[in-house]
Formats: sequence, C-alpha cells, structure tokens
Amino acid sequence: MTRPFLLLLVLLSAALAAPAQSLPDFASYPVYHGPDLGLTWRGGRATLRVWAPTADALRLRLYVAGTGGIPTADYAMTKAQAGTWTYALPAGTTGFYSVQATIKGKQMAEVVDPYAHAVGLNGLRGAVLNPALAAPPAWADDRRPALKQATDIVIGEMHIRDLSMHPQSGIRAKGKYLGVAQVGTRGPGGVATGLEHLVELGLTHVHLLPTNDFASIDEAAPASANRYNWGYDPLNYSVPEGTYATDAADPAARIREFKQMVGNLHGQGLRVVLDVVYNHTADAARSSFEQLVPGYYYRHRPDGTLSDAAACGNEVASERPMVRKLIVESVAHWAREYHADGFRFDLMGIIDMETMRAVRVALDLQDHSIFVYGEGWTAGPSPLPEARRAVKANVGRLPRIAAFGDELRDGVKGHYARQNEPGFASGHPGLEESVKFGIVTATQHPQLDYSKVNYSQAPWATAPAQAINYVACHDDRVLWDKLVVANPGASEAELIRMDLLSNTIVFTSQGVPFLPVGDEFLRTKGGSHNSYNQPDSVNQLDWGRKAKYQSVYDFYRRLIALRRAHPAFRLPTTAQVQRHLEFLPDVPAGAIAYRLKDHAGGDAWQNIVVIFNGNRTAVNVPVPDGKYTLVLSGDQLNERGIGKVEQSGAALLVPASSAMILVQ
Repeated sequence: MTRPFLLLLVLLSAALAAPAQSLPDFASYPVYHGPDLGLTWRGGRATLRVWAPTADALRLRLYVAGTGGIPTADYAMTKAQAGTWTYALPAGTTGFYSVQATIKGKQMAEVVDPYAHAVGLNGLRGAVLNPALAAPPAWADDRRPALKQATDIVIGEMHIRDLSMHPQSGIRAKGKYLGVAQVGTRGPGGVATGLEHLVELGLTHVHLLPTNDFASIDEAAPASANRYNWGYDPLNYSVPEGTYATDAADPAARIREFKQMVGNLHGQGLRVVLDVVYNHTADAARSSFEQLVPGYYYRHRPDGTLSDAAACGNEVASERPMVRKLIVESVAHWAREYHADGFRFDLMGIIDMETMRAVRVALDLQDHSIFVYGEGWTAGPSPLPEARRAVKANVGRLPRIAAFGDELRDGVKGHYARQNEPGFASGHPGLEESVKFGIVTATQHPQLDYSKVNYSQAPWATAPAQAINYVACHDDRVLWDKLVVANPGASEAELIRMDLLSNTIVFTSQGVPFLPVGDEFLRTKGGSHNSYNQPDSVNQLDWGRKAKYQSVYDFYRRLIALRRAHPAFRLPTTAQVQRHLEFLPDVPAGAIAYRLKDHAGGDAWQNIVVIFNGNRTAVNVPVPDGKYTLVLSGDQLNERGIGKVEQSGAALLVPASSAMILVQ
C-alpha cells in the first residue's frame, strides 16, 4: 500500500529519530517468556511487569486523570528476570499510570507500557482497569456465528464513522461503536441502513478499518468537530480507539461499547474482522518502544537510520523475539477479550513469516475458524530479506493465511495508480489471463498461461481460501469513481454495466470475495483517490444512493445470495478447482468463459457455464451443446431462471460489458 497521506509522519519521524551511530547487539538481549507482561490481575489487585532490559531504573507513576496533573504516587519498580521490571500496586488502586525509564543515566519520557489494555484520553497513560470487568450485559454468552469453511466467507469492508455519519442514516450514535451496534435503522425511502444493511446484503464478515488506539485524531477535541482518519497510525496496539466511544476519557466506555458492537454483530449472524497495523508505529522517536528499549523494536538501514518499508517513517522488527511476542499476544488478546473473528494485516509483507505462523497457532488455540489475511506486499524496500517475509510469493508457506489478489483487481478495473487506464471490464485488451488467475484464486491450474499474468508469473496460493478476490477497497478510488475516470464519455448505463460485470467476476470466482461496503449502490467519493483524512461529506455512506440505485443494490444482494447458495463457486481445495473448473476454448479476445462441471462441490447444478464479455461491443461465445437455464444476464439475475437456452453448434451472443451464467 502506498501512503502519500503519511508524508508528514515520515518527515516528523525523520526529524525526531536521530540516526544511531552504531546499533546494539539486539540478539544478546534477554527474552522473557512469561504470560504476564503489562498489568495482570489477581484477587482484584494489579501487578505491572515491563520489559526494559537496558534500563538502569524504571519508575511507575500514578495519576488521577488520563492527561495533566501531577503524580499521586511514584514507585521504583523492581528489576526481575529476563530484563523485566515489576511492581505490585496497592489493593484498591484506581486511576492512570505511566512508566519512565532511566537508560545510561538519561531520563526518558513517560510512556504507556506496550502491553496496555486500557488507556485514558489520547492513549497517553495506561488505565488501572481490568478490561475483563468492562463488559456489556450478556457478554459472557456471546458466541461466534457458525462458519463451515473459509471459502464460505463474504467480506464487507467499512469504516466505523462512514456507516452512520450521513444525516439521513437513521443512526443515533453517529461515528461511534454504538452506531454500528444499533439495529432497526432506516434511511431515505425506508431503505435499511447500518447494521440492518450489512445483514440484508448477505455478508458473513464485517471488516472494520483500524479500531485500535491511533494517533492522528485528538480525542479531547469537541465531538462536533469534523474529524476523520482511517487510523493507520497505531499508538497502542491492544486498546480500542477512543473517538469511536461515547466518552474517550473513560477507559471502560471504549472497551464496553466495542464489545457491545461485536456482540450485536454476532447476534445478527455477522463475524468481525479487525484491521491491524503491526508493521509500524505513528512516531518512532516518541513511542513507548523507543523510550523503553531504544532501537530494539524497529529495523534499521546499514547507516543506522530507520528503515521504512511502510512508507510511514519506520518499520517494526517483527523477527525479534520480544517484538514477535508483543504482536502474537496482542492478536490473541483481541480474539480472546473482544471475540474478534478475523484479522486483516496491513502491509503483511513487512511481517516475517515466523511471526505470522505464530499468530496462526495462537489463534488456533482459541478457534480454528478465525480468519487471517493481509496485504502481501510492502510500500518500500526492507532490510529483512524477502524470503523471510509474508509477501504473496511466500503465502504457499503460510498455511491458512490469505493475501489480497491484486492481479484480478487491476486486471478487472485497470491499474490502481494509472487512474485513467481501464481494465478488462471496460474493454482494455490483454488482461484475460490476469482475470483468469483470480478466477482460479491464484492457485495452480493447467489451462493458465502464467507468463501473461500482470504481476505474478506463477501461482502463489496452495488453497483457494488463501486468496482474497476484490476490485476495490478503501485505498485508491472506489470502483464507481475509477470507472468514471477511466472511461470518459461513457454513459451512466454503460458504467453501471461495467460495475456489475466487475463484481460479478469477483463473486463467481473461487477463493474469498471482498467488497467495500457502499460499492453495492455505486458509492462515490467525488473522485478522491486518497480520502484518508477528508471530511464526512466525502467518506460517509450516502444512503440516498441506495434508494436511488435500488435495482443495482438488489442485483448485488442476489449475486451474493447466489454465491452462498451454490458450493460450486466456493470449492475448498485446489484439486477440486482443477478437476471441476475448465476454461472454454475459442473464446474471442476480451472475453472469458469457463464451466464448473460435474456437480462441483456437491452443487445441485450439474454444469454451470460462466461468461464474461469485457468488450464494449457484443461478441459470440461458443458454449457446449445442450439445454440450459439462463440465471444471470447483465443486470438480470434469478436463481430459478430468467429464460431457457438451447445450444446446438451455434455461438451465444453475449452483450457488451456483461456477464452470463447458464446452468444445467
């Protein structure tokens, strides 16, 4: 992911983080294996343990509030095993805390310990609060919705604030966790909005853009201020963001309301995916990492400066044992305490493979159905060799971890950065193999010519569930805006046909489909290609468009229902894809046709013929002889059939920029 919007952070980090003249031997640092870093609770009494192996001393300070004031207590922590320092707080202690290290005679800044699970305003101090006690009613009874297999997943990506901020959303707690949790909401024309919309659409998983505590928004600012950020600038890895709570200054409120959101989503049959950003921090120089163990948590270039594969000023050294421990335990905490059902790793290609495998193991100890996926690339070079990192090319060595398939994304809609360049769905030539690569979900298939695939000249997934198929996400232009800019002069009707074709390809391909919420009613951001901090008027979901484009929305809803009803589109193994999916021969350029044959996956339909015509004109496509029921043609979709087709030697005329599905 490229992030020009974080240029200010890059410059700030460069200015504040003076290059080290010589780096310590980090491999010699002691490794603590215990489960009790951070605050742990026994009998209502808290003990703090902090890893700071190079510190001469460590002090714990208590405060009444999360910001401001003077310490109410100041304790010298005790040096303990493996570079840790501990202190048992007096029984009944409440309020907030920070720690301050002295390293080589220098007094460092006061910071929150990296394992904090509750914080005060703006995440500046930890809270003396047992997060297990901050739960909504019936939280103990919350259960994950059933999930048979990973290829059954349908992901919808959304931002907490976007869902509710439109004046006509019908949601009371605008921009809040509780807004996502609200049921029974209606918008313009009586259309379902918010949580009701997510359920109605047919999603299985709701992917939330970062909800951990991040740095770019001042939680102390008035609620009326028009503040917005995607949140890819992590401050505290294991604490919910405060701006989405009704009271950011109350550590319990953000925990309790987050859990209420998850519980309500679960209650409606939706699983929750958290977008996690363990590849960098917002500001290296002032981070808890640098103030407690200078240099250890970050990778460096040979000259001692911070390396920057994240394009955010720094990258985290996940391969070091204590960094890996922090990441793994943070993920496990979100799954255990907040019942998270999945994790999307931002710039997963920066994280080393051993850490990702450890994440998978830790989650399996809780629930094998928890889904893990991420971006299999970086935003810049990293000093850690690519052979050790979780990039797409290495996904085959990361069982049950998935990556985004940008081959299909850019094959269908056009290059993500060359915004004026159209894709297969808009008639751009030469992209058929890239689209077919996504149809077989980046796995090995005997009929593909991998030399013609746009980004990968070899399969990188060993199982269908290891590839996420999509044509748009929060990054870059939304699908509708991309189609508009890449197809000047096209009418609205033509653009809608391209839009429907684009996601028909996604939802009939093997693997795991992914949709940014709002694309199903032609969401627009006014052409913005990078709305990370733009106002709600740009980012909010305009529920009036759902009412306006109700027929488009109904098509998407039926398309998702079709996928969920037919296992032929959700084959769980590569062997099944190879056996049951065959591409048809003699198809014109700019078109793709394939058949799912012999009751693929146990489907009730014996044979399914899928045709995509990306050309701006109609084409004739040869189809195997036989009698068929037409279930999808362009913007018409009915699982019970919209007509009959009998093929006997003649080719089938497929309209411009459209898909067809015929079944036997």
